[in-house]
Amino acid sequence: MLKVLPIQSKDEQKEICEKCGVKYNVDLLAYSATLDGELAGVCQFTMNKDGGSIRDLASVKGCENSEVLFVLGRATLNFIDLTGVHKAYYDAPVNNELLVRRIGFCKQDDGRFFVDLTNFFTSPCQHDKK
Repeated sequence: MLKVLPIQSKDEQKEICEKCGVKYNVDLLAYSATLDGELAGVCQFTMNKDGGSIRDLASVKGCENSEVLFVLGRATLNFIDLTGVHKAYYDAPVNNELLVRRIGFCKQDDGRFFVDLTNFFTSPCQHDKK
């Protein structure tokens, strides 16, 4: 079973980031994903009045799983949206542009990936209209 949960302590966040090969940032919020009880991935992100920003989205080293990363990315966007922040950017390294687009981001003219979360998670899914 896949579970995506907020990371509750900075020590745990640091350890998970190390296992996923990303630089831990104490100032970022984070979610972890586990698959059948085993760590599968991490997403570090931030939010402010201008929007949310995914800074890292990575699987455990040596175990790339795009489905886990898709769910992890979507869960992060849902949290950002639920807090009342309806814009988000993908500022993590783009190792798989197709995955970034599947999560819901569109590349802007400046090359930055962006998604408007207004009604994104309402039914019918707004992402399907893109």
